[in-house]
Amino acid sequence: MELLKQRILEEGVVLSDQVLKLDALLNHQVDPMLTMEMGREFAGRFADAGVTRVVTVESSGIAVAFATAYEMKVPLVFARRKKTLLADPDALCERVPSFTKGIVTDIMLSRQFISPDDKVLFIDDIIANGDAARGLIKIIHRSGAELAGLGVVVEKSFQAGARTIREQGIRLESLVRIMSLSEGKIVFDE
Repeated sequence: MELLKQRILEEGVVLSDQVLKLDALLNHQVDPMLTMEMGREFAGRFADAGVTRVVTVESSGIAVAFATAYEMKVPLVFARRKKTLLADPDALCERVPSFTKGIVTDIMLSRQFISPDDKVLFIDDIIANGDAARGLIKIIHRSGAELAGLGVVVEKSFQAGARTIREQGIRLESLVRIMSLSEGKIVFDE
């Protein structure tokens, strides 16, 4: 997506050779027009997959997952990162490390919102090491639902996450792939 690449070059902040801050368009502030365009792109790429539900992990993936679900005319459900007093005690749960937060959290998805009848499209904002993605994929498999694929806004192809997901035979579609953040420069993988 050329528009997304341009916006990343204009508004992304390289914090290190491993970390790209995208707060201006994905992780803190959301551009509704760009987000809807990303949703249309994912919906088009997975149009033939028979998707019945879109899933994501809170919170940065929610906006793009919503746009995708809207375009596909299917429900969106997101895995929570924090247990609340109202949480489903029988929720599907997986413990995952967070690359950017430097902590381990639980992600939970209520069995009420995913079933063996579902064909699920997982949408996420960024894939680096892939820990959160692998955790939600385990939850999807345990639910009995079929995983149609994973759509990622930004793939850091210099980290192992996307590769390990693809090695599992899972379809992974990225809107942009970044091959390097060395010397403070964003280099896209064409």
